Amino acid sequence: MTATAAQRHIQKLQRAIVDGLEDVKAQDIRVFNTEAMTPLFERVIIASGTSNRQTKALAASVRDKVAEAGFAKPRVEGEDNGEWIIVDCGAAVVHVMQPAIRQYYRLEDIWGGKPVRLRKTPPPAVAQAASAVTAAKPARTRTPRQGAAEAKGAAADAGGARRRKTRDDA
Repeated sequence: MTATAAQRHIQKLQRAIVDGLEDVKAQDIRVFNTEAMTPLFERVIIASGTSNRQTKALAASVRDKVAEAGFAKPRVEGEDNGEWIIVDCGAAVVHVMQPAIRQYYRLEDIWGGKPVRLRKTPPPAVAQAASAVTAAKPARTRTPRQGAAEAKGAAADAGGARRRKTRDDA
């Protein structure tokens, strides 16, 4: 595999993982390039879930998205308690943690040497659908509203002083 093919491969894997995390509303997703730190994997991805149920759902979503993208089915550890789940995707390792556990172990300090910027682009199908909707909408035309000056003029013609309506006026 050439260097550019390997780079595309890891980017595709990284995108599948991040998509899986975003689908279940993971918090504080961080991606770190670990190529220079270890030969075992190229990316460490850390994300938080607010409950055991959410961390388990995040891990399952990552597992499913990675498999859908054509990669080998990841191995998962820690699903029993759900406080810290590790999803081993081969070239990338995902740590799904509850905030207290994440703060205690501070994995960002260990692996955080070289963060990877994530592009906030929608998946291609969503982007195409959004552009199609935008293109199909007619231009909005505004009709002029009665100006404030006209309204003031009408009030002045009515006697100048405004008074409050009472039940007797109706």
